[in-house]
Amino acid sequence: MNKRTLAGLALVALALTACGGRQPLKPVKDQRLPAVPVGAPTAPTAVQLIQPSIQARPERNVELLTQSRKRADDPFDLPPEKQPR
Repeated sequence: MNKRTLAGLALVALALTACGGRQPLKPVKDQRLPAVPVGAPTAPTAVQLIQPSIQARPERNVELLTQSRKRADDPFDLPPEKQPR
């Protein structure tokens, strides 16, 4: 690649990094906010609405295996029964 191509790619990359604005979310003009949930004292804010709940992003609580183990015998792992013809 020549210097001109690299400079063009650098400008495009710089322009793309400037695209992500960091402004607080606001409702569109003439649009109502969501209703207050039952039992909540106030309506949720925009930041609260975009935060995933614990149920949406549960934490992993299972310890991963670091070594493989031989599978124990399963008494319910039976071959299928032959169907009479």
